Amino acid sequence: MDRSDFCDADDARFFARDTRSDRWQPGAKKAHAADLNGVWANISESGPTFNPKMDPSFQPWADAKWKANKNDDPGQPTITNGRVDLDPTVASCFPTGMPRLMTEVFPFEIIQARDRVLILFEKDYAVSHIWTDGRKLPGDPDPTYMGQSIGKWDGDTLVVDTIGLKDITWIDRAGHPHSDALHVVGRMRRVNRDRLQIDWTFDDPKAFTKPWTGRTIYRYHPDWTLAEFISCEDRLLHGGESLEQKAVKGHDIIANRSTPLPSSE
Repeated sequence: MDRSDFCDADDARFFARDTRSDRWQPGAKKAHAADLNGVWANISESGPTFNPKMDPSFQPWADAKWKANKNDDPGQPTITNGRVDLDPTVASCFPTGMPRLMTEVFPFEIIQARDRVLILFEKDYAVSHIWTDGRKLPGDPDPTYMGQSIGKWDGDTLVVDTIGLKDITWIDRAGHPHSDALHVVGRMRRVNRDRLQIDWTFDDPKAFTKPWTGRTIYRYHPDWTLAEFISCEDRLLHGGESLEQKAVKGHDIIANRSTPLPSSE
């Protein structure tokens, strides 16, 4: 897809590469924005979570829920790290939602438009709208699976604030719970041509005793296009198990993908 489909000639001038390094830099006309466009896939060592070295500091009710959700079976594959029978997406076919989608193995595409940044996810074709037109977050939003997001540029970093998330979802694949008060801040920066880094802060006064932080890394795939992956298609069509439930039993959930999963190399 040609970038000209989403921006005019003047907008395109700020997508300029600094040839002195492998770093992508904005041009002089639009110095507030960097080029985050493209298809990206998760290569984080943290795997199913945002911070493998430290769990959130939970309120008692959330700690009890986390202890129930987490899976201590060392034989379970890394497709999901929480208990499959308690996973709202795998067991009950609820949408994955944000921010968990950012820990999935499936790729996503970032498209920068004049008034927003779109993140299109291969998994269930979910879409995140990050408004960059100067609007404020709503005061009392109705919770949704993707939440309400606004963004602003801090140099070459897009700072994204998200609130209004349904508490039925997990924060990540590991099974960390949250409440409807969760506030997510993601600082998105293209550290070089092939790497996107997001530094995360999660603040949830109902579920946490203090903010939790983490980091994820994604690889750029200029030759990839998003496929269609519907999590519960088999289950919905045939009344059986979801593809991810089959994956936990040793099946390959991406046997029909046209592009391979990313590696950390």
